Amino acid sequence: MSEALDQITITELFKLLPHRYPFLLIDRIVDVEEDNKATGIKNVTINEPHFNGHFPGEPIMPGVLIVEAMAQTCGAIVAHRHLKGARKLVYFMTIDGAKFRKPVIPGDVLEIKVEKRRQRGNIFKFDCAAYVDGGKVAEALISAMMVDPEETA
Repeated sequence: MSEALDQITITELFKLLPHRYPFLLIDRIVDVEEDNKATGIKNVTINEPHFNGHFPGEPIMPGVLIVEAMAQTCGAIVAHRHLKGARKLVYFMTIDGAKFRKPVIPGDVLEIKVEKRRQRGNIFKFDCAAYVDGGKVAEALISAMMVDPEETA
């Protein structure tokens, strides 16, 4: 039986992920079910630095940042599940099948749904999709590797 959590707050995200503004691209995670699935939430606002140049007068969230938000959601639930008292790092490894269906603009709430497809040792593969108002805006298959911080030194 899997353990369901209500959410991972921004305060906990600071403990789980090394990212900080402007590169922390999720605000919280809800509907967490161990490292099997979850929904990341990103409130898209006009004051984010990428909107100054992408595109002036027609602000659109870059697709690469949507994919990064997906990867951060995956990384946070993996790190949370496998924490066991010692901090873990989760490195983004691959992106497959990325598709972008509709622009994400300031004022949107990006819901990032991730579901673990498989795990082999410390390698994880997730099906990811991003939604705005219930409509799919992006999708990708993402793999990541979990390591202890001292292994990267």
